[in-house]
Amino acid sequence: MVTVHNFSYGLINPVLGYLVSCLGAFLGLRCLTRARAHDGRGRAGWLAVAAIAVGACGIWAMHFIAMLGFTIPGQQIRYNVPLTITSMILAIAVVGVGLFIVGYGDGTWPRLLAGGVIVGLGVASMHYLGMAAMSMTDGMSYAPGLFGLSILIAIVAGTAALWIGTWVRGLAATFGASLVMGVAVSGMHYTGMAAMRVSKGIPGMPGMQVIGSTASSFLLPLVFGISLVALLLTLVVSLSRTAEEIAEDARIEQRLTDAASRESIGRVTVRPAPSAIPVRPPAAPARPPAAAQPPPPPAGRPVPRPAGGGAGAPRIPGASGRGKSPRVR
Repeated sequence: MVTVHNFSYGLINPVLGYLVSCLGAFLGLRCLTRARAHDGRGRAGWLAVAAIAVGACGIWAMHFIAMLGFTIPGQQIRYNVPLTITSMILAIAVVGVGLFIVGYGDGTWPRLLAGGVIVGLGVASMHYLGMAAMSMTDGMSYAPGLFGLSILIAIVAGTAALWIGTWVRGLAATFGASLVMGVAVSGMHYTGMAAMRVSKGIPGMPGMQVIGSTASSFLLPLVFGISLVALLLTLVVSLSRTAEEIAEDARIEQRLTDAASRESIGRVTVRPAPSAIPVRPPAAPARPPAAAQPPPPPAGRPVPRPAGGGAGAPRIPGASGRGKSPRVR
């Protein structure tokens, strides 16, 4: 067996890894509080951001920051770049699956346990895939007991993280929960490292060639870039509206909608529905019958004159004195 050192630089790597893990957990939990206040695409977007924060920063970056302190005396360790990148993508993907299962669920324990198992197995796979990315002449194996314990810790940690994400809201509660999640992630990592057994290899044997990039040329810049992404996410989360502000805006918008609805109802003019039976226009009033004319008198009989010398009686000149000639004076 070959002696390995997990703390080659003292407490710098474990403490720094733990702080980065807490930062990723804190950002992920703050994203979850905003995701609960949204629906549809808004919720999906915040869940995706939470998966990046927890998977890339809280889990993967912590793992490789700790690996920067891992050395084997007299041995050069290199890292397979594609496998290392794949391990980071795997961490983000499994955390995202767990968050979407719980984020779009009804909060029941079956969904929570299913998401926790997926996240735990994914995180453990990420850890051991990252270990497989190490290239060295020595051989590696794992103690079955500690190997199984590390997977169990990952499942418990994943379930606890999802459960915390369903109820945590305030800054103080989020900060405390992130400290607990940092302990769980670090504990899983170092349990897996304790399970590793390194046996002496023979240089020059097939399969013992050291290929890949060194930690200083690949891991250090990559971890630094992930840290910058974490700071950018911190800025995005701090400038975004909180869950309380989102809920208050939704209530104000609902009240305005209700008020506009009531006003529109008050202005509605009620009109009778059009009748299916055609309505005929009213008929013109009938004209009164003409006055009956007296029949003409028989021939040879004088025409009677109206009494009083009406307008119809013939005038005789001089009868009224109006036809007389004026006197000559």
